[in-house]
This record gives sequence, structure tokens and C-alpha cells, in this order.
Amino acid sequence: MEVERRERWNAKAFGARLTVDVSSAVMAAGLVAPVVTMIDRAVAERVSGRMPFLRSFSSSLKQFLLRPHIFLFSRPTTIMMLLYSSTYLTANIVDTISSTAQNQPASTTTSGLAKFGAVSSVNMSLALFKDSQFTKMFGTVAPRPLPPASYALLALRDSMTIFASFNLPSKFAPTLPESIENHCSRLSVAQFATPAFIQIFNAPLHLLGLDLYNRNRRTAVRDRLSKVWRDWPATSLARMCRVLPAFGIGGVVNNNSRARMMNALD
Repeated sequence: MEVERRERWNAKAFGARLTVDVSSAVMAAGLVAPVVTMIDRAVAERVSGRMPFLRSFSSSLKQFLLRPHIFLFSRPTTIMMLLYSSTYLTANIVDTISSTAQNQPASTTTSGLAKFGAVSSVNMSLALFKDSQFTKMFGTVAPRPLPPASYALLALRDSMTIFASFNLPSKFAPTLPESIENHCSRLSVAQFATPAFIQIFNAPLHLLGLDLYNRNRRTAVRDRLSKVWRDWPATSLARMCRVLPAFGIGGVVNNNSRARMMNALD
């Protein structure tokens, strides 16, 4: 019985592996949370008409450089830190449980529906909370609950980003030319490319969701779509810049640090 269980499960150093999962997630989140906070605040203030994107971003950057303790422990940054550390940690724990149950090396990663469902649930819940807080903090209207339509649009936006960040890279990487491996990992390239590319398609969802909050229900559909069309290119670029650290750099740092520490445990 004991031999059979060892063959079916790889529970070696399970506690240490969970510690690796936590430390990798927190390290990656701490690296990306500040810049993502600056970008998300700038987008929220631009969409609401409160402040141009570059002026908002430069104001946040100035505070980060001159008063880092205030910026890093501010409510927006701590919310962002919670969002991304929880997202990376969920992905890591799913990988650890999967490698344990399937008797695989500790550094093994998965890309199945279980991972997508778990990461999406955690990320979307916290991302919607983040969006509601940022909209209230940096909008121009009196704080009020997000409309259900806004929640639906932002949830769809986040599910697309999660799928492109945690499920597509491992599928897309083998289609890239093998010559890339002479310079860097194909998986790392895919980790940067897929979440950035999907922002072209989910930027309109983001803009419409925020517009439904910032402008009342009597606004004509044509006016809303016109504003989305005007802001689409700039917002797509901004969200690409945002997702590159969040799921590109952050994803690579989380995956690489986890793999390196897990390999040491095997």
C-alpha cells in the first residue's frame, strides 16, 4: 500500500513547495504592482476626464520616486499587490497540487481547465473589487456601485486576459521557430506576447464598462460607442504596457523563480 501511494503521489517536501509557491508569487507581485497601479490610475482618470493619462502617470511616478513609503503603502498599491500575489499564488498552488497528484516533478506546470477556472475565479473577483475601488477613487462622479453591465464587461475582459496569460503560452510556444531558443525561451516569448495581443480585443470592453459607470443611463449608445472608438488605440496601448509587467514580466519572474526553487527541492 505504501509503495503504491508513493508511486501515485509525489508529496515530497510538500510544505516547502507551498512556501516556494508563496514566495514566488509575492516576489513577482511586489515587482509589478507599483507600475501597474500607476497605469491603472492613469487610465481611470483619463476615462473619467479627471486628468490626462501622461499627467496622471507622471504624478504617480513622482510620488513613487520622492515618497516611496507613501506610494507603496497607499490603498491603490496594496489593492494591486493583493490582486497579483493572489493570482500568481493560485496558479502556483494548482501546479503544485497537480504535480503531487500526478506524481510529477515539483517544477511541473499545467495549462488545463482546472487552472483556468481557479485563476479566473480569484483574479476576476479581486480585479472587479480593484476596478470598483479605482473607479470610485479616481472618477469624477459621486461614488456608487458599479452597474451590473459594467461588472459583466470587466469580468469578460479579465477572463480573456487570464486565458491568454496562463493557458495560451504553453500552447503557443511550440508553434514559434526553434531558432528563438538560441536567444531566449520560446515559453518566455509566448508569456509576453499572448497577454499583450489580447488587449487589442478586450480594451473596448474595459472602456465601455467604465463609461457605463461614469456617464448616466440616458447617454445614447452611439455616443458611448463613439467614445470607445476614440479611446480604443490609446487604451489598447496602455493596457499592453500594463499587462506586460503584470502577466509578462510578473509571469516570467513567478514561473522562473518557482521553477528554480522547485528544482532545488527535487
